[in-house]
Amino acid sequence: MKNLSKISVVLGIGICLFAFGCEQNQKAEAQNLKTPNSANKRNISTAKADVKLDKIKLPANFKIDVWAADIPNAREMTVSEDGIVFVGSRQKGDVYAVIDEDGDGKADTKFTLAEDLQMPNGVAYKDGDLYVAEVSRIIRFKDIKNNLNNPSYEVLYDGYPTETHHGWKFIAFGPDGKLYVPVGAPCNICESEDEIFASITRLDVSSPNPTPEIVAHGVRNSVGFDWDPKTGDMWFTDNGRDMMGDDIPNCELNHISEAGQHFGYPYWHEGTVKDPEFGDKGGPASDYVAPAAKMGAHVAPLGMRFYEGDMFPTEYKSKIIIAKHGSWNRSKKSGYVLTSINVDGSTASGEEDFATGWLDEEAQEAWGRPVDVQELKDGSLLISDDMAGVIYRVTYSGK
Repeated sequence: MKNLSKISVVLGIGICLFAFGCEQNQKAEAQNLKTPNSANKRNISTAKADVKLDKIKLPANFKIDVWAADIPNAREMTVSEDGIVFVGSRQKGDVYAVIDEDGDGKADTKFTLAEDLQMPNGVAYKDGDLYVAEVSRIIRFKDIKNNLNNPSYEVLYDGYPTETHHGWKFIAFGPDGKLYVPVGAPCNICESEDEIFASITRLDVSSPNPTPEIVAHGVRNSVGFDWDPKTGDMWFTDNGRDMMGDDIPNCELNHISEAGQHFGYPYWHEGTVKDPEFGDKGGPASDYVAPAAKMGAHVAPLGMRFYEGDMFPTEYKSKIIIAKHGSWNRSKKSGYVLTSINVDGSTASGEEDFATGWLDEEAQEAWGRPVDVQELKDGSLLISDDMAGVIYRVTYSGK
């Protein structure tokens, strides 16, 4: 704690400049309000979707349809209490609001809320406001439902690193009401002097000056997480490093049991694979938290959700459903699927394919890449696809 004289000086300066400071803060807030280049509303039709639904294989009595078409580079999704689906993008730079206005199970309206943002991958909705994550900042659209035709945003926080390598972010609100924001490693494999890299942070969005708090270290590139509805614990996917061969290291599913844990990167991968670039520098593997499950090498697990709905069979209740985006540098492609996995306390087991078919195994060509999963009120499951530019909906009709 600083001494009393220093505090007095600071308080004195603050009192003298109070009026000026308030005026400047008001100006800064006003300057932070931005509107998109064109906040437009468009009708969309699933008939225009260029997809191969007949190739998708699901368990018995499940069905997949296109829920929304013409959603370029669709990435993370979040849903309002009345069913508006907000969608981020990574390469496109746009943020969308997508609505099924007539309740027929297919979206018919799309609003473009913002354009030309920097990798606005992450979206989260809370108390009527939409939060969007760019590379270095978090922006907020207040009362978004009532401002779809004339959206504007303010900058909530702009102090995240500007590096674009793994700079895109998945965001979500935790049970504590705070916004969780990952910060990927600025490289394939490296040590970073700034501890905020390769971490998961959280922000108190109710604070006038939110400051990131690190809750997990050693996380190379997480683009998906959720909280166990039974325990409240956080689980997250993490993408393993490249250039160590086709089969190592595995991507990971991890479990946070307490804040501040370290998950190994850059020294250890999948719990037992020592990184060749660092040797013994990182110490033994036992110093780090091992993954709860190994997801496969280079499969790129991204969005994940605990299924809490009532539409699917009871065995899916509280399972995690994970979107594996698919490999980009493996000699034989892997991923391009959805899987489900059982969770019991701190353990995960029994991973199974849930939806396959975006990859033609024989031709080694993909026509789609699943990114995120999101549950609707009726218990059906949405899947975003950034390659096909669509959102799918999975339903169950069995007894």
